[in-house]
Amino acid sequence: MSSNTPVIALAGNPNSGKTSIFNAMTGARQHVANYPGITVEIKEGHTQVDGARIGIVDLPGTYSLTAYSPDEVAARDYLIDRHPDAVIHVVDALNMERNLYLTAQILELGIPVIIALNMVDLAEARGLFVDTEKLSSLLGVPVVETVGNRSKGTEMLIETAYQIATEKRNWDPIRITYGEACDSALVKLEKAVSDSELFSASIPSRWLSLKLLEQDAHTLARIREHGGENTESVLDLAEELADSVLREMDDETEGVIADHRYGFAAGIVREVMELPKAGRTYTSDRIDRILTHRFLGMLIMAGILFGLFQFTFSVSETPISWVEGFFEWLHDLAWNGLPEGFLRSMTVQGVIDGVGGVVGFVPLIMFMFFFIALLEDSGYMARIAFLMDRVFRKFGLHGNSIVPLIVSGGIMGGCAVPGIMATRTLRNPRERFATILTAPFMNCGAKLPVYAVLIAAFFPSNAGLMLFLLTVISWTFALLSAKLLRSTVLRGESTPFVMELPPYRMPSWRSVLIHTWERTWLYLKKAGTVILLASVVVWVLMTFPTLPEHEAAELSPSELPAASLSNSFAGRIGRTLEEVTMPLMGFDWRTDVALIAGFAAKEIVISTLSTAYSLGEIDDENPQPLVSRLAHQPGWNPVIAFALLMFTMLYVPCIATIAVIRRETRSWGWAGFAVVYTTGFAAIVATAVYQIGSLL
Repeated sequence: MSSNTPVIALAGNPNSGKTSIFNAMTGARQHVANYPGITVEIKEGHTQVDGARIGIVDLPGTYSLTAYSPDEVAARDYLIDRHPDAVIHVVDALNMERNLYLTAQILELGIPVIIALNMVDLAEARGLFVDTEKLSSLLGVPVVETVGNRSKGTEMLIETAYQIATEKRNWDPIRITYGEACDSALVKLEKAVSDSELFSASIPSRWLSLKLLEQDAHTLARIREHGGENTESVLDLAEELADSVLREMDDETEGVIADHRYGFAAGIVREVMELPKAGRTYTSDRIDRILTHRFLGMLIMAGILFGLFQFTFSVSETPISWVEGFFEWLHDLAWNGLPEGFLRSMTVQGVIDGVGGVVGFVPLIMFMFFFIALLEDSGYMARIAFLMDRVFRKFGLHGNSIVPLIVSGGIMGGCAVPGIMATRTLRNPRERFATILTAPFMNCGAKLPVYAVLIAAFFPSNAGLMLFLLTVISWTFALLSAKLLRSTVLRGESTPFVMELPPYRMPSWRSVLIHTWERTWLYLKKAGTVILLASVVVWVLMTFPTLPEHEAAELSPSELPAASLSNSFAGRIGRTLEEVTMPLMGFDWRTDVALIAGFAAKEIVISTLSTAYSLGEIDDENPQPLVSRLAHQPGWNPVIAFALLMFTMLYVPCIATIAVIRRETRSWGWAGFAVVYTTGFAAIVATAVYQIGSLL
């Protein structure tokens, strides 16, 4: 963003509707940014007011500016280091007291704030009415009522935020009293902080003193790293004063300060909110009695997911045939229009057949993303997490692990990269690492084309059932793997789990379509970059070296394509591996080469198979889709196809996932362990499937 562009940060608790407001403000004008020193990705977007451009930054959801997880650290550090011109704090009207706890901390920091009182429609439906004028007067900041998923109030919110941001106000922190013991300690500490110039002058000395008195580990580490010559004396004083408060109050300073902040929030709520009559049961509660029932809830969840997969396959069948027909037409056009030679072969058999084999399944993936977005926006995804927590605890995972695993593809169509990054909300390192190493077992969107081709070729009459079965199998292996890891290399106690269930709400079609388009576009970009490059590389490996002329002359036209392919670099590698994989798992050399290529991205398994069977095709003027080729290919059968499904599901994550594992664990050792562990696991399972299936 330009230095002259006003920047407004969006802050708020998880499930407060912050992302819906961000989408309503920015629409498709958004992207993901990485900031120096911050591994957490933060969304940036922009909008306009009266022709003026405004930058909008969507910070990770956080309950507090006392940071424990990487997401919370990123949100707090952005406010401190990036100095936005204003903050829109999204407050859930249904849970005002808890949300105002964060408001108090932001106001103590002094940043110009606008309160977006969100989900007021649901609050009023529950009999909760807020006097926004009085709330604005008590807090000393503007308050705008919003319904984020319907874009209600967002226009006024943007205009109000723009007005405040362009005023370039000085940071004006409020002062909350924390009782005599803490307040007297803060006076001494604030003077020491001001005199020593420990940190940036833009950070209020009282706020920094509060962090020191709380003995906030992240703040202490930053001060030790960047502080001046008086650092240690101030830190010693802070520790001494914290011990003094502990002796006097018989409680840690962090707890004392938190109690007073909640008291501040509770007092505000009592002044501004009209509470409903006691004993009233709300629609969400009545629905949850059924959907979160210990047994009935699990059956309903299984039925919903099965229906989702069945419907997705059904509605995407026709659009897939259209896309396949387009690439067949493009194949014929290029084959007839280009002169015979390597250029025609690379363009048709490398690029068009390779990329077309992957892009053909965009309709399926788009519908899957659409239905996942519906589940998220409606609030049902949180219920799935709640139901699965009961199972997770038995396998050594934390309840919050459900979110990273679902993002990774727990409901088919996710991606392990953001899934692994979502483990930052887990505070226990062992539980976090177990989740990181388990996430690649989920059915990410990159595996969907492989599943779609093999299911269409060998299990066409049970497509929805097979997708549902693959989902169940991936969860089963993920949980068994987690149990194995938590019982061996990551042994330790589990931490307790507390989860918030947001109210059910009607999904915003705008938000759902934005999420669907974002995820589909990322897939298409990969097809146009990584997969395109990989397809060309695979074509080269499958074309060169060419057969010597004297050997080619001795072969008939029907024998030449297969012989040339076998003589190539890829053919030689595949033939070597085939000696092991054929007797164990039933994989021929073409499959072996495809699986190696799939290390870059799982979609490339299909583009490689498309290229391999295209190069081996005798009649290139009448191409067949890969599904038809595999279904009628000698040496292929449902047992081998199912073994390949299992291997693809479980084996080594893609390069991007390996990179993010290394970044999140800060260790190449764990990244290497993930490669060996997942591939070994996949080989054992695929071998068992093939051997048992062949016997049966």
